[in-house]
Amino acid sequence: MSYELLRIIWWLLLGVLLGGFAIMDGFDLGSAALLTFAGRNDVERRIVINSVGPVWEGNQVWFILGGGAIFAAWPALYAASFSGFYLAMFLVLAALILRPVGFKFRSKLADPRWRGWWDWVLCVGGIVPPLVFGVAFGNLFQGVNFGFDADLRMHSDITLWSLLNPFALLCGLVSLAMILMHGAAWLNFKTRGAVQERARFLLPFAAQAYAVLFVLAGLWVGRLDGYSFSSVAAPDGPSNPLGKTVLHGAPGWLGNFEVQPLLWLLPVAALFMALTAGLLRKRPLASFLFSASVPAFTIATAGAALFPFLLPSSSQPNASLTVWDASSSKLTLEIMLGAVVLFLPIILAYTAWVYRVMRGPVTREQIEADSKTAY
Repeated sequence: MSYELLRIIWWLLLGVLLGGFAIMDGFDLGSAALLTFAGRNDVERRIVINSVGPVWEGNQVWFILGGGAIFAAWPALYAASFSGFYLAMFLVLAALILRPVGFKFRSKLADPRWRGWWDWVLCVGGIVPPLVFGVAFGNLFQGVNFGFDADLRMHSDITLWSLLNPFALLCGLVSLAMILMHGAAWLNFKTRGAVQERARFLLPFAAQAYAVLFVLAGLWVGRLDGYSFSSVAAPDGPSNPLGKTVLHGAPGWLGNFEVQPLLWLLPVAALFMALTAGLLRKRPLASFLFSASVPAFTIATAGAALFPFLLPSSSQPNASLTVWDASSSKLTLEIMLGAVVLFLPIILAYTAWVYRVMRGPVTREQIEADSKTAY
């Protein structure tokens, strides 16, 4: 297998892992973000928490896989992004750390004030990660302030405030609306009674908010200056971020869509799936499946627009990281691909088994009957 093809495969696998994280962990983040809306009393909030209680830890396997894949397959991308986005990543990790603490500590005391405090911690822990991840994606389209010297030592002037620019915040709202829709679809599918009714009520509004924000972000992307090559090293050559010449400007980020019009099916599918999820709210399983496809098509749309760029540089465009010059060695990619072929089916199999075992709705009667063991 050629080095060029391996890089393409690992670019696709990166998208699969990010999509898997957004789909699998997205609905429990969305459920947590909706906790104080969908649940108006302690029992209802316990219904929300226990709808994701058996699976949320397993869902985070996709987050670990994604981070590990970036570290091993795209080390330059890992180093540049985790260094430049350090404070943003710290916010995400703080939120993800508080979530299991909230799950475990909330039930320790029956005091309403104690539980109310942890409910808001869980709510914030569900809002912050999708918002920050959306902001990060928004900054990719604008380029971030980093570069390399002649010895490939990275320098960066990225700050948290520079990341929180208007376009990036719009992308953050797109991501948050998408996750709220996904969480509402999950609660509509997994719960009954008042919790299900509130989730069902919110679902079409979240879907419409996502659709409007997604279109606005797409129109804005069409007005942004894109990145393109005027000269490039061989796609099957060794990784060297400085071995190319990059132009910043026209034709913008929609150039790939102009070259290959079939790519327009990706954003169209994202909009269709979101709006259909809202329309099918009285058919919970179908609505959830349509909702689950929205993150996949959204990430695919962003990836298709950015390709082959992984992390554009606004201050030193020639140092932008691309699929062709940010990967590990050919041998490393081959060994990792073998591991993926071996272990990914196992992960999918045990995940499917867990969901089969834990199938069925979470009801008030179950919570009251298992009040000592449920969250």
